[in-house]
Amino acid sequence: MTSQLLTPNVDVRRAGDRFATAIDWLDSKHSFSFGGHYDPANTHFGLLMVSNDDVVRAGGGFETHPHRDMEIVTWVLSGSLVHQDSEGHSGVIHPGLAQRMSAGRGILHSEKNDAWRLDASIAEHSDDVHFVQMWVVPDTARIDPGYEQLDIGAELDRGELLVVASGMPKHADERAISIAQQHAALHAARLRPGGTAALPTAPLVHLFVARGSVDLEGAGTLHTGDSARITVGEGQRLSAGAGGAEILAWEMHASLG
Repeated sequence: MTSQLLTPNVDVRRAGDRFATAIDWLDSKHSFSFGGHYDPANTHFGLLMVSNDDVVRAGGGFETHPHRDMEIVTWVLSGSLVHQDSEGHSGVIHPGLAQRMSAGRGILHSEKNDAWRLDASIAEHSDDVHFVQMWVVPDTARIDPGYEQLDIGAELDRGELLVVASGMPKHADERAISIAQQHAALHAARLRPGGTAALPTAPLVHLFVARGSVDLEGAGTLHTGDSARITVGEGQRLSAGAGGAEILAWEMHASLG
């Protein structure tokens, strides 16, 4: 990881320009090179390696597969996603739940839009699940695998920008969950119509509009699926459109180069 002199810039990326994967059970949009999609000029931004905007049909999902040395944060927008991993963690990820899996030295997990068990009952559903999954590199390799989640739905309903996941010491008293990366933090907000927020001040900021629209200071209007890669972020303000907005913003103080 490196720190470097940066030139102020706002690089807006439109939703329709993302890589896309479409199969019978999955509709996925990739902000960066992913899987069979590769662009050497678009492999990451700062410490953020993956930002996938996924819709998984009922009964579908990602079967058990491995990860290593990655901090994986999943943010559900609608529906529910069943998580299970080789460390014995299981749970249902739903809107308003902050969730992180540390792959560390190696972990197997599955993520499915499937029936799930609550107490002694099985809940069936037929709705799609829509979520954003984001990967950042850890600051230390081969740590113990781990899992953490916390429901912050009530706090999100206040319409303010919240620290969802962070490894930065300055967020120790306000973050919902931790990540093993001391130079990065994920912020999120559900903005009411006309609601405003200020993005973090940081060398690198990645803003993703998960739904709705926002007017970003100095960049114009961003709609659902659009993103902005900001270098030398100066706390730019944004305001939500008439339908409100849900936004995810990574604050980063280092880069992979």
